[in-house]
Amino acid sequence: MNNQETLKTNQAIVDTKFSGLNLIKKGKVRDVYDVGESLLMVATDRISAFDVVMPNPIPGKGKVLNLISLFWFDVMRSVTDNHIISSDVDEFPTSCQPYADILRDRSVLVKKAEPLPVECIVRGYVSGSGWNSYKESQSICGISLPSGLKESDKLPEPIFTPSTKAELGEHDVNIDFDEAKKLIGTSTAEKVRDLSLMIYQKGAALAAERGIIIADTKFEFGIADGKIILIDEILTPDSSRFWPKDSYKPGGAQKSFDKQYLRDYLLSLDWNKKAPGPSLPDEVIVNTRRKYTEALKLLTVKEYEI
Repeated sequence: MNNQETLKTNQAIVDTKFSGLNLIKKGKVRDVYDVGESLLMVATDRISAFDVVMPNPIPGKGKVLNLISLFWFDVMRSVTDNHIISSDVDEFPTSCQPYADILRDRSVLVKKAEPLPVECIVRGYVSGSGWNSYKESQSICGISLPSGLKESDKLPEPIFTPSTKAELGEHDVNIDFDEAKKLIGTSTAEKVRDLSLMIYQKGAALAAERGIIIADTKFEFGIADGKIILIDEILTPDSSRFWPKDSYKPGGAQKSFDKQYLRDYLLSLDWNKKAPGPSLPDEVIVNTRRKYTEALKLLTVKEYEI
């Protein structure tokens, strides 16, 4: 690890403890504060794998996730409304200003919304748990697929495969569309399915132009002022599988810009996938950070100081 990367490691934001602000939720990555009429979402540098938060952060990762999400929220404005009020720290409430240096580039002020209790997953390629399901039943979440697909093959068309939304430390469970309709109602389920597929297709097309295959992803929606809006994050390396287009070759696992690299490292260990997670070596931290920052640069075609 070179000196600059050592410095970045020392500057990682693992936890936020803002005196005077009301912390209402601490997720795997984001800390959420109630600041009155709105919420403050802060993306930390924590990283999770197999639903376990690792003891070591990935320096700058929170900024990368926040900046990628802001890029996509802007791109998707023509498709759906979202929860963003502002990403400009200078426009945040007075109570947030003492923490402006920490909040810059890694936080957003958002509308209060009632989250829907389903994860809206879209798969354009057969990989991960989808590949495991396909090998067993030639289907994913009740959707029958053609025979003869190889691991990482592109599907004939993207499919919507929802899951339950688990509490921190628990696992999401894949469900079929009928079960999703029971959870959130037929009309809402159809609406978020259609929105999810539209967002994925538009995002996947743009990303492909910039050298990234978005193999699959998950979205979250909520209800605000009686409307369905997009919330949380969108098309990031944490919520999606990002593959380099130039090295894509179906028939096995792919190289990635996401945390699959970390998962592969963890699978090489004698670890039971339960908390606490193992300590990560410097090499894994640095390489994971590089993958995230490279994805940001490719997608946004911008240079950021992370």
